[in-house]
Amino acid sequence: SVQTVQDLIATATTRTGLILLMTIVYNTYQTGRNVAVDFKSNLKIVFDQFLPQWNYTPKPQLQVI
Repeated sequence: SVQTVQDLIATATTRTGLILLMTIVYNTYQTGRNVAVDFKSNLKIVFDQFLPQWNYTPKPQLQVI
């Protein structure tokens, strides 16, 4: 359940003292929406050096009008 996951994350820490914070979003979002074609073409994906298949950062390029 959502409550179980929230409780587990609230008590999780690491050996170095990292504390996890979380927020549950209860909004309902429309399914089946597609992003604009130009958004995908302007999106740069920067992959992490340690685990690139799991860790990446999408960086949209700002368009000047």
